[in-house]
Amino acid sequence: MATGKNIRTYFEGAWHDGDLPVMNAADHGSWLGSTVFDGARWFDGVAPDLHAHCARVNASAEALMITPTVSTEDMVAITLEGLKAFGPDAAVYIRPMYWALHGDATAIVPAPDATGFAICLEEIPFAPAEASIRLTRTRFRRPVLEDAVVNAKAGCLYPNNARMLAEARSKGFHNALVADAMGNVAETASANIFMVKDGEVFTPIPNGTFLAGITRARHIGNLMHDGTEVHETVLTFEDFETADEVFMSGNMNKVTPISEFDGCHYQTGPVTRRVREMYWDWALSDRP
Repeated sequence: MATGKNIRTYFEGAWHDGDLPVMNAADHGSWLGSTVFDGARWFDGVAPDLHAHCARVNASAEALMITPTVSTEDMVAITLEGLKAFGPDAAVYIRPMYWALHGDATAIVPAPDATGFAICLEEIPFAPAEASIRLTRTRFRRPVLEDAVVNAKAGCLYPNNARMLAEARSKGFHNALVADAMGNVAETASANIFMVKDGEVFTPIPNGTFLAGITRARHIGNLMHDGTEVHETVLTFEDFETADEVFMSGNMNKVTPISEFDGCHYQTGPVTRRVREMYWDWALSDRP
């Protein structure tokens, strides 16, 4: 389902205008869920960390036993070629994706060297900088590697995220702050999470239950270069109840302030604003 407009699709060696059908009913990805994707952004003439996002979709494919068929460098080049059709003010969501075409003799395990590949470019604007969201708890948790392919950005993980979001919305909130298997905070239902306390920044330590995002790593690097102390550590829900600021980090909007967590209210504070400012300064420093 398209969420934006002005879509272009790369499939079978060429760019096409529109939301092109790319998968058959009998493809392994259609009925057994062997799909992986990644998301990057194009805005103001730059595509920050595009190489890292393309490299990660290849790693995600391997985690699902799907054979990657496009090198990171070629994927970057194909994407940049497709972006030439968009206007200079367009904000574009870049989504490379793989899926298995066939299974082995059991039909369940993806067959090697039988891979579908596409790139979808979809014009989706950023949320307004002042937009904030409200979080609540959810009874659903992030799985561990022994239960699910949490080391991949895989489509099969997203029904769990969807029920987290649906539960949060049924309670009147926008999103959910989600626990790992041990009951500690992992991330939200759709993005990584940071909190600020006494001018220092804290974020859950990667423990194999969530993807430590590319944009998350960029924020950590920018903050440390700016002289802000950043702690990757175990965090509880109680830690977030006493935080001074909370913000989400994800590719779609880069920085999203949090205004509430289950009755605990926050302002969009100086650290959150500084993180946004530093990200855009860094991203646009690469602009030709």
